[in-house]
Amino acid sequence: MSSEDGGTAKGDAGSAANGTPGLDRIATVPNLLSSIRIVLIPVFVLLLLHHGKGYEEAGLLLLGAVVATDWIDGYVARRTGQVSNLGKLLDPVADRMAIAAALITLAVRHAFPWWAALLVLVRDGLILVVGSILLLRRQVRLDVRWIGKVATFSLMWGFPLIAWGNFGLYLHSAARAFGWLLFAVGIVLYYVAAVIYASDMRAALTATRGPG
Repeated sequence: MSSEDGGTAKGDAGSAANGTPGLDRIATVPNLLSSIRIVLIPVFVLLLLHHGKGYEEAGLLLLGAVVATDWIDGYVARRTGQVSNLGKLLDPVADRMAIAAALITLAVRHAFPWWAALLVLVRDGLILVVGSILLLRRQVRLDVRWIGKVATFSLMWGFPLIAWGNFGLYLHSAARAFGWLLFAVGIVLYYVAAVIYASDMRAALTATRGPG
């Protein structure tokens, strides 16, 4: 996951100064895992768009597999020394793409309420726009905070369980109740993390301007 690096905001020039050319690697196992997760996104979307418990169950189980493997790429990167700049970007992109695709698909299928989906999508959109501006104009990248990863994990388990319950699959009542509990915890942490990221952005902008 994007926890390949647990810092805050950094300039790209700082990475080069550390003398770690390995950070520029592309062909690594963690990057392959993140890429596979991205490739699986349209597969679970197509399954979920098909009506029928068999398709819905298969789509949610595949989504669950994508969610469950979220931590593996970051863990492998740290344990094998394969942390890379591409991985720091690719893993959170995989997370955001999976979340957005699943939320929109499930909302279209009326398995998840639009108001709850928008709470996540609007926040992600704002972070994406501001983060992209910082990267392109100031060469500043915001590294993922652990609170953001915990929030993402809670949400990525919460809304599939809610959908599972609304589709009327096995143990639907328990799944729906537990899903809403995870979603409630996750969305609170999600916005707390957004405030922290805003502080990181401000600190990064101050650092790039320099003294005076």
